[in-house]
Amino acid sequence: MRVTLALPHELGHSELSQWRDLQEADPSLDSPFLSPEFTITVGELRNIVRVAVLYDGPDVVGFFPFERHPMGIGKPVAAGLTDAQGLIRAKGLEIEPRSLLKACGLAVYEFDHLVSGQPLLSERHERHPSPIIDLGGGYDRYTEELRKHSGKTYKSTLAKSRKLEREAGKMRHDYATTDLAPLHTLLSWKTDQYRRTGRTDRFAHRWIVELVERLLATRSESFAGVLDMVYVDDRPMAGHFGLRTRTTLAGWFPAYDPHFAKYSPGLIHHLAMAEQAAEHGIQVIDMGRGQKEYKDKLKTGQLEVAEGRVARIGAAAGIHWMMRVPVRKTRATVLANPLLHKTADKALKTYGRLRTVLQG
Repeated sequence: MRVTLALPHELGHSELSQWRDLQEADPSLDSPFLSPEFTITVGELRNIVRVAVLYDGPDVVGFFPFERHPMGIGKPVAAGLTDAQGLIRAKGLEIEPRSLLKACGLAVYEFDHLVSGQPLLSERHERHPSPIIDLGGGYDRYTEELRKHSGKTYKSTLAKSRKLEREAGKMRHDYATTDLAPLHTLLSWKTDQYRRTGRTDRFAHRWIVELVERLLATRSESFAGVLDMVYVDDRPMAGHFGLRTRTTLAGWFPAYDPHFAKYSPGLIHHLAMAEQAAEHGIQVIDMGRGQKEYKDKLKTGQLEVAEGRVARIGAAAGIHWMMRVPVRKTRATVLANPLLHKTADKALKTYGRLRTVLQG
């Protein structure tokens, strides 16, 4: 096997076509975060993005998109933002992970959402569920499943929708709009949410805002940014920005106006989004790894993603281990323990309230 390295924009038409063909041939790779359009767009904003192109003789058999950080530390493209990571390759292709790292000039490759079936995986890597909404049988079939497993949630959400319209006005849903104004409204809600809950505001980084704007403007049959908003009496109430392939919509940035909090706007919006997504050919909504109450209420199944690293023997890998692995294991312990998770979440929200007061 031969490996060459390229900047994303250097890939030719035939290579991009092969990337899409390989991706669509393997259901485990059906995520827009693994699409060439995503890597190319991030590469336009971050000069650390590279793509390893894998050859078997004259044939291209795989693509490995990654970011190269100092000391040969490799990370997924847009690390910290993506819910699916990995190598796009022909089925059955055998790859020795450390040989791939060497060809890429990497000492370590660290991941936290590696999709299933990857040759980079080993038994020591931690596995985590990624909840999904299965729309393969259509929206009506999904709501039938929802009534069986989350009947109380489904009924109360419909009741709150009716109450909302009685008290606030008629609801309207815009699915797959390309208007920047509602996108910026959504991002402002998300920024407020990050601050209230003590999280880092991702949109304080201009490149992330520009990435979302560029992805919103990217549209093809196999990939697009999808912005949808729910309005009440023409006032924005809730929305979501995500990415899609032909059949999978990846949940990314959901948010709502806290003014409507008593009506459960997030649940109202997700049901509206699922109905429209099904009508547009989406078969799966991947809500992404992470324990959230709304995901438990809406899910009908789950995928699996892995967290860990692959490393070559060397000083850089040793330093990376000391800096990252103990922290990651501590975080995983907290998230896996409901009491510790609740305590940490409460502490972050308290910090968020204090920060808001001080900044206000």
